[in-house]
Amino acid sequence: DATRGRMAARTALGRTAASRGALDARGRRERARGATKSAPGRGRGRGRGRRAATTDDDTIVGVATAVVGAVGGVAIVRLSGSDARAIAGRVFRRAGGATRASASANAANAFDESHKATYGVVVDGDGEIIDEVIALTFIAPRSYTAEDVVELHCHGGAVCVQRAMARCLDEGARLARNGEFTLRAFLNGRLDLTQAEAVHALVSAKTTAAADSALAAMRGGLTTPVSEARRACVDLLAELEARLDFDDEMVPLDVRAIEAKAAGARETIRKVLTTAKRGALLETGVTVAIVGRPNVGKSRLLNALTRSERSIVTSREGTTRDVVEASVNIGGLPATLLDTAGIRSETDDEVEKIGVERSRAAAAGADIVVLVVDAERGWVSEDSAIWQSEIANNARARGSSVLVVNKTDIADASNATPPPEVLESFSTVVHVSAATGDNLEHLEHAIVRTVSGGEVDAEGGAWAANQRQAEALQNALDSLDRLRDTIAADMPLDFWTIDLREAAFALGSVTGDDVTEDVLDTIFERFCIGK
Repeated sequence: DATRGRMAARTALGRTAASRGALDARGRRERARGATKSAPGRGRGRGRGRRAATTDDDTIVGVATAVVGAVGGVAIVRLSGSDARAIAGRVFRRAGGATRASASANAANAFDESHKATYGVVVDGDGEIIDEVIALTFIAPRSYTAEDVVELHCHGGAVCVQRAMARCLDEGARLARNGEFTLRAFLNGRLDLTQAEAVHALVSAKTTAAADSALAAMRGGLTTPVSEARRACVDLLAELEARLDFDDEMVPLDVRAIEAKAAGARETIRKVLTTAKRGALLETGVTVAIVGRPNVGKSRLLNALTRSERSIVTSREGTTRDVVEASVNIGGLPATLLDTAGIRSETDDEVEKIGVERSRAAAAGADIVVLVVDAERGWVSEDSAIWQSEIANNARARGSSVLVVNKTDIADASNATPPPEVLESFSTVVHVSAATGDNLEHLEHAIVRTVSGGEVDAEGGAWAANQRQAEALQNALDSLDRLRDTIAADMPLDFWTIDLREAAFALGSVTGDDVTEDVLDTIFERFCIGK
């Protein structure tokens, strides 16, 4: 009874997941074909959220260029939807349409050809010119959203953009929600979900390596292996489902072939998952705390790495009293460097004590701790004390720390060699001169190797899975691991299909073939409005 109950429960769970995935995929296809146009008014109420955006056919408008604190020569107001060209025709007057009588006819044929640029003006409701613009037309499906799209390239600055936006809204457009242009591209089959997420990664990239990784994903680099693994699961599921109904009419089941195909899918997923750590580093970056006793050259090292004068440098001990932050690209990774106050155990200076405590807090929360010592003075007892408190007693720092011997331009680095038990606690040792810049590139490589376990190629452009994708891939891998155990236990085929359904659904949630509205909400709310 217990076995039958477990089987029934798991079967119900699997079929629910499969049904949900099928409905989501079917809904996406129907929306792409414009099936929702037969339901006027759906999703038009204010405050309905992302869910409404997946079902309405409003024409939307948004600013596709930066708007917060940015002033440029050109700004882009983007329209998308079935009425995009009609709305643009009512707010735009082609150059040469000098009279109001000819304006309507003149503007109408400005948007009748795709991928065409037209010079003209935006006019207000009374026909008065409010800006000179270039209008670009993209007729469906040859556009970013696979809908009719018109872009008005206005003069930059808040006033010009706001006036052009207001005219489009007055003529019937709706303000786009965050990421709604890319959401429509996904729903209309222009992009899959991994490519849509890559759009956000690209516009958010802080380094060339992150941008190249996003571009590789936009070109389908991540989609291909995930889709192959999903197809293998779906093929196996189809065969097993058929056997549940028509086993007597089919040839004997080749269990080894089933296991081999599932093992191939598992291996593909594992390879994709190996990119997840790199993806996380490219997206969130790394925090590096530079610690050491006073006057070993921590501030000069930060300035050398950032190629700036971010920190004040003097020969006087204790110049740095607080944590100084600086952002920099280290070996393709976005990094935040923390220059900390020199650490010493005894001081009567109250301000210095506060600085030391902040230094310890920075080291405790950093991804990597760089301990700087002075080649001129060598390894001294104060260095041992700092190592003990900030690295040996810090579980986070053990194995994620780098020893830097500085001032090698004036002294031999061998003077600062620590005891063997101390040396073993560092991932690597680098000899540098912050004053001359000698060996700084080796330090950058050491930081990247320490945090990533390898190099992050700043030029290679290899795609990488993000956190959401990695979680879904891990769910798929777990399901296929359970399938292997289920087969080994010689359990009924119903159990095999449950594991395969779960794996296929998890993989489909990566590419968007099987995706819920909640997942779409989470993904696209991070976008800016114009994307």
